[in-house]
Order: sequence, then structure tokens, then C-alpha cells
Amino acid sequence: MKDQNPNVPYTPQEIADQALGAWRAGAAIAHVHVRDPETGEPSSEVELFAEVVERIRSVSDLIINLTTSGLNLTEPDAADRRLDPVSLKPDICSLDVGSVNFGRRVFVNPQDWVERGATEMREAGVKPELEVFDVGHIRQTRQLIDDGFVDSPPWVQLCLGIPWGIEATVESLIEMERRLPEGAIWSVLATGAAQLPITTHALLMGGHVRVGFEDNIYLERGVKADSNAQFVERTVKLSRDLLREVASCGEAREMLGIRR
Repeated sequence: MKDQNPNVPYTPQEIADQALGAWRAGAAIAHVHVRDPETGEPSSEVELFAEVVERIRSVSDLIINLTTSGLNLTEPDAADRRLDPVSLKPDICSLDVGSVNFGRRVFVNPQDWVERGATEMREAGVKPELEVFDVGHIRQTRQLIDDGFVDSPPWVQLCLGIPWGIEATVESLIEMERRLPEGAIWSVLATGAAQLPITTHALLMGGHVRVGFEDNIYLERGVKADSNAQFVERTVKLSRDLLREVASCGEAREMLGIRR
């Protein structure tokens, strides 16, 4: 929230501007959540997603990844509303594989809903970003692929450090990468202070990385980040220092099998 870091975006314009700033800094993909523009509370209103998509696409070739997490939804039709962003035909939608305790909340992702989400994304020409929070979720991901719900190449996001998923340690990262299905393209995120060391190890291992405000609001201890772009700028420099060239949006589309 803005009382934690005043640079966190609320409105569709603020969110789009942050995404475009990250793109100019070298990001190929922007993962997008939306909020109530007045209160900043999480929202799933498809009109807010649509405005963000329009603003980004009007000036860039940035790959857009819309969330379907719907953690804010509690109504009986929540399962349906979670998939509303798919109708906007973004390049990617997140697809959370497996349920997990999110701190004191339960993030419920039944097998039937995951299969339905994968099916609707395929029919809409949307690439699923398979988000996994523990090793058991990777088992479920492998089954999803074996059952034909996901086209090649599968893209898996390893999510570390979220209570009470797998912890953000190098040992956890290595174990999760070891269990990935053959041919999977993988990326990693880590929360809070773990973001920088874990994403650095992922770069050394040949993986891809996600950084930004959703996972961390501090650039370093006691220093709040001014923007998502600051995280991207640091990651781009680090990547090049490690002799990992950063992909353009076009190159990322080709790697992931995404058509413009």
C-alpha cells in the first residue's frame, strides 16, 4: 500500500506507467494486478485490466501477463470471475497450480479449476504462466502437461518465500529446478530481502527472473524503491555482468512461443 511505499501504483494509468518504465529499463514481460483506484485494495474488475492493457499496447511491444489469482474474490462466482482477464487476450495469464496456505489465508486452486483455466487460455491463444509455490505443485504441473493441457514449451514460475510455501533458500531453488519437467522454461521470484540473492542464483543457473513491487518494496535495507524500473535496471546490469544478455520482447516471444 502507499502508506508502506508511496510509489506503489493504484490507478490503471499509474500501473501502466510503471510497466512501461520497466520496459524501457529492459523488462520483456510485465505481470499485472489491478487495484481499486481510490482505496488501493486489490480488484478483479476486467475494465481496469482492459485500461492497463490498452495503455501499454498503445506505445510498446511489452509482453502483458495478467493475473488470475483472484485472492480478493469471495463471491460464489469467484472461480468464473478469476478467468475474466483471459477474455482480453493478453499474451500471458498466470495460472496458479495447487493450493497453499498464504499466511493466514488459504489460496485455493482445485484441480478442476486449473484444468479449466488452462483450457480457456489455450482456446484464447493465451500462454499460461504456471505458478508453483512448493514441490508438490511441480508434480501437479507435470501431470497437467502429460494430460495435454499445456502446449510446449511450458513456462513455470518458481515462487519462493511466501508463507507457507517453500522457503526462499538456494537449496529450495535447486530442488525445485531439479524437479521441473523436461523442456520447461523457468523463472523465479522471491519475496522481500530474499529477492536479490535468489534471483541472482537463478541467473547463474540459467533461469529467468521476476523482480518488482509485488514481491519487494525495498531496493536495499531501509531504502524504498522509487519504481519497478529500479529493480529492472539493477537486474539488467547484474545479468550483463554475469554474461547473460537480456532478451528483447521479440526474443522473449520467440522463446515462449507467443505470437504478437
